[in-house]
Amino acid sequence: MTIDRSTDRRFFGHPLALTTVAVTELWERMSFYGMRALLIIFMTAAIQEGGLGLTVAAAGAIYGLYTGSVYFFGLPGGWIADRLIGGQKAVWYGGIIIMIGHIILAIPFKSTFFIGLIFVVLGTGLLKPNVGAMVGELYSTEDKRRDSAYTIYYMGINIGSVIGYMICGYLQTTYGYHYAFGAAAVGMGLGLVFYKYSGHLIDGVSDKPKTPLSDKGIRLAWLIIGTFLVILTLVSSVIYTGTITFDPSVVGENVAYIFAVVFVAYFAYIFFNGNLNYNEKRAMGALFLICIASTCFWSGFEQAGSSLNLFGRDYTQRMWGDFEVPTGWLQSINSYILIGLSPFFAALWINLAKRMIEPSYSIKCAIGLVIMASGFIVMFFASQYAASGLKVSMNWLVATYFLHTVGELCLSPVALSAVSKLSPKRFAGQMMGLFVLTYSMGNIIAGLLAGQFDPSNVKQMPNLYLQIAIFCIVVGVVLIILSVKTGKWEKLAGKAPGTVSP
Repeated sequence: MTIDRSTDRRFFGHPLALTTVAVTELWERMSFYGMRALLIIFMTAAIQEGGLGLTVAAAGAIYGLYTGSVYFFGLPGGWIADRLIGGQKAVWYGGIIIMIGHIILAIPFKSTFFIGLIFVVLGTGLLKPNVGAMVGELYSTEDKRRDSAYTIYYMGINIGSVIGYMICGYLQTTYGYHYAFGAAAVGMGLGLVFYKYSGHLIDGVSDKPKTPLSDKGIRLAWLIIGTFLVILTLVSSVIYTGTITFDPSVVGENVAYIFAVVFVAYFAYIFFNGNLNYNEKRAMGALFLICIASTCFWSGFEQAGSSLNLFGRDYTQRMWGDFEVPTGWLQSINSYILIGLSPFFAALWINLAKRMIEPSYSIKCAIGLVIMASGFIVMFFASQYAASGLKVSMNWLVATYFLHTVGELCLSPVALSAVSKLSPKRFAGQMMGLFVLTYSMGNIIAGLLAGQFDPSNVKQMPNLYLQIAIFCIVVGVVLIILSVKTGKWEKLAGKAPGTVSP
């Protein structure tokens, strides 16, 4: 029997199909964040301690390249779903590739570490944009539950991250890094099992390509994909053999520029060559500013896994009575706060809408950006104490993560909802992949910023955090000013051509 999802309210007022998408993403994020919390610590730990013994600059750049590439490959991942296999298959095969990557990371050989990262990057590129796009497809354009659904979906992400942080952090401290990486593989496996056995709930959702290629186009596309994988294998091989010198910092800077060019070029291609009508172009213009806000937000927020992670390890008093809190557990503070606040924010947007008070996407994102930036003002003072030779209380990081989390709830789920609503429907998967590229650019910038942190020169940290705070606040204020115009453009999304906004 076909279920009318517009009237289905079996899951906290939402379609039951939301559980398939949200729980699958929960377990994928468990694997991703559980491993991410240990990544820069593993790379900077001495070889005698089971790490790679890399410098902070190199590890920060690699961290940025990895997390940035994870999101960059969402762009081809969205295209593959839209044109070749559909979103459902993209999520399934992406999850399998991610699980294989974590299994490789669990192998206790340093030579396989970067191979495992490559698998995780490729798999996440397939899964991440398409599982996010599927949430929006459960709702019509007029359905007021959309923003609330993305907040619930986002809460599932953070439940997964808490599980990952706690399990992987404990295993790393007790048994070693590779056991923690193995736990991430188990988490992804559980997600795949749930996705498979609850798949009937999402019948008709992204089960086919939205704009399939011709038979000739399909053959050409798979040839290009196969050629890319061969080239990737060859390049990885020559780097391992030392034939090519690999400087992570230089590569990170260049890749950041490349990603920015790709983003602008792809966005412009859809805008000018996608046969968009007047309303669609205005909605895309509003979405462009939201993408800029997202990039700036993640360049600051993702200090959590890099410079803030190292600050927690080296300059934070982590003793709780007789128990030393694992560094990885500090990463979970954000997720705990987010889980507690998500229902409040989900209800907030719905209640505001009932009262005919609907802040534009631009204003919500700008507020989130400014609140996140204020967290770095807290770190400015905390790092000043650390520079004087003191180990600071964990409360400083708790306060910072609280502000980051409130900012995240204002911006991230709302921005995902904006992409789903403002994007032309025939480009939904590609636009979600393009939006995920803002995470990519933000992560690479975050890695490069973290690479500037010299553990032996902590006095430079206050200035670094203050610069991040000032820049993000300025961008947020500019976005609020521009929202006077873009807020009207947002209202044109989904309306017939020629409709004039009020």
